[in-house]
Amino acid sequence: MKRKTLENMIYILLIYLIACAVMYLLQRKLLYYPTGKIQHSFPQLKLVNQNESIEVIVLNEGKNDALLYFGGNAESVIYNAEDFLTSFPIHTVYLLNYRGYGQSTGHPTEKGIFSDTLLLFDKVQEKHQNISVIGRSLGSGVAVYLASKRSIHKMALITPYDSIKNLGQSKFIIFPVFMLLKDKFDSLSRVKNIKAETIALIAENDEVIPYNHSHRLINAFPPGQITAITIKNSGHNDISYKEEYYQHLSNFFNY
Repeated sequence: MKRKTLENMIYILLIYLIACAVMYLLQRKLLYYPTGKIQHSFPQLKLVNQNESIEVIVLNEGKNDALLYFGGNAESVIYNAEDFLTSFPIHTVYLLNYRGYGQSTGHPTEKGIFSDTLLLFDKVQEKHQNISVIGRSLGSGVAVYLASKRSIHKMALITPYDSIKNLGQSKFIIFPVFMLLKDKFDSLSRVKNIKAETIALIAENDEVIPYNHSHRLINAFPPGQITAITIKNSGHNDISYKEEYYQHLSNFFNY
């Protein structure tokens, strides 16, 4: 009986270790969902970084102020173009396609995305007086990173999280996500280095990023630096379909 119990425990442990190995090997396929090439007629800025070609879609060329947009993990950023043209008429808007997304080459990683983001900011800074950022979902971690490294005018965070590490651990409780994860996107640790005025838009019924992960990040900002707004009757993916979504962003950036 004892031997049978021991054998069962060994089998369970083996299955657990195999599951950990699979999670480790496939983690980036679970985190990133690169979108394909979509034909469009908007101007593009091509960046070359670490032997990769990075596509940046440009809207409203020639404005004094700039707005950089970092999208979600499965987002085709080009689909924001028409709404952004209407909502941000006084900004030149730059939509970054992460590595492997759109016409950008390579494969997405936290380190690579962060490197491309800094390069984009430094390139845009040559033409614009003030640079603001919007980060949505996964992109909120990109925006927070940039704001902790460069002087950002204003920042908007859409359905943000404290860290992918914490978010992943809460979803996969029985696995040591904190040990297995390669791309942690630890926004919480970077707040102390951010000076930009910030707005956070939260989906009331966010089924991807639980309320506590967003508010843990928001509460880390100094009082008065961030304004948090909950969009009623919205979920993680349809928050931008609500009329007040663009109203809040337009009021924040245009005035």
